[in-house]
Amino acid sequence: MSTGDERLREVRHYIDGEWVASLNGRDHADNDPWTGRPLARVASGDAYDTQRAIEAAHAAFPGWAELPPDTRQLVFLRAADALEQRRREVTDLLAAETGCGAHFADVQLTFCLSLLRQSAALAYSPSGQILPSNLPGSRALAVRRPVGVVAAIAPWNAALALAGRAVAGPLALGNTVVLKPSEESPITGGTLWAELFAEAGLPAGVLNVVTHASGDAGLIAEELVTHPHVRRISFTGSTVIGRRLAELAARHLKRPVLQLSGHNPLIVLADADLDYAVSAAAYGAFVHQGEVCMCARRILVERPIADEFTARFTEKVASLRTGDPRDPATVVGPLINQWALSLVSRRVEEAVAMGARVLTGGTPRPPCYPPTVLTDVPADAEIATEETFGPVAIVAVVEDRDDALAQANATPYGLTASIFTGDTYRALDLARRLNVGIVHINDQPVNDEPQMPFGGLKDSGYGRFGLAFTAEDFTELQWVSLRDTPRPFPF
Repeated sequence: MSTGDERLREVRHYIDGEWVASLNGRDHADNDPWTGRPLARVASGDAYDTQRAIEAAHAAFPGWAELPPDTRQLVFLRAADALEQRRREVTDLLAAETGCGAHFADVQLTFCLSLLRQSAALAYSPSGQILPSNLPGSRALAVRRPVGVVAAIAPWNAALALAGRAVAGPLALGNTVVLKPSEESPITGGTLWAELFAEAGLPAGVLNVVTHASGDAGLIAEELVTHPHVRRISFTGSTVIGRRLAELAARHLKRPVLQLSGHNPLIVLADADLDYAVSAAAYGAFVHQGEVCMCARRILVERPIADEFTARFTEKVASLRTGDPRDPATVVGPLINQWALSLVSRRVEEAVAMGARVLTGGTPRPPCYPPTVLTDVPADAEIATEETFGPVAIVAVVEDRDDALAQANATPYGLTASIFTGDTYRALDLARRLNVGIVHINDQPVNDEPQMPFGGLKDSGYGRFGLAFTAEDFTELQWVSLRDTPRPFPF
């Protein structure tokens, strides 16, 4: 919610249908990553605010779950209309809060509009099956029902889309939600969704949003995971934090859905369309300044075309405009904060010190880092092993398909991968052997649609987002049996 001067918003928690300040009375600044100026004053929540939100969601659950499907459906359709009407405003907010350029803002908006309209149909999705029974006179049903309160923990990097994905499916299935946005995106990843759903007529308490200051995420997350009213956890973020949440959830016998880090390979085989592969790789590595979990981090090129691909790719990357995210020509905007900029810079410097070569970029231009291409990166360099959220791509030469497969799989992560080739049948075989949750053949890896099974393998998480699959994680399956006739008993 915003009050007063629209140039400096006042952002509060949204709990039980009301905009409320933190019980501790504290707030903090939400800064524009490009200008460094404050965009808003944001409520600095804590465990007590989180408890209030959970209790509100718990109280609202029975009424929301029992509403007729046409009533729930209408809320989502209205929310989509409200978002469509605010498209320009939301685009500006994404730029101001997360450094998001116009193109990636449009990607997020398009995704969210489809997400809301597809979610509206979930109200009418089948809620059970009739199962055969071996007992004469018995009928058996497998019935899905909503779980109750879902904790949704969303990141900043695709704030609008990933917060929307975290709340829409669970809500559409009849659950209530407490959303914790990142401290870097409390508006576009948090309170904006509360505004849209409130305008659409969502009952009080069904969606609640708790914001927090830097350093307090752990306090809120711990309360969300451990509170007895919370039955599921939806988390998108780093593997380090996801592992901690999973360990905590396991102690409380709660099921999390985790979409975590990636170190994604993009494979270019010798029979690929070279011009197309260069353009696709540049997009897949540098869209939204590389701050997307799906971005290509390693580009593996078969030796016969490696020199030509590398030269063309480097030239393409060097031409990408860096600067103000509000400029439609900008491709690489500011990194989210100084810590992120320092991390990218440190990892590039370390790789160079270990023998890597910089083909373009490599020198920070605060608050941006220029699009950078590295080659000859040692396998044990941090940038070669860990996800680095920034505009840096590694190009490496592979001898053949088997070598590409071996290098692609030589990582603890397994989110997504791309293959460029003229032989799609052999690509399908290669895709089958890639240890990742998502493979795109002759397309770059930054793809998502609300109905697709999005998620990774290994240290990239478990469970799947995607409206066609969300019932698996956000409903309970109950076995109900009925007797047509009395059953005989031996005693």
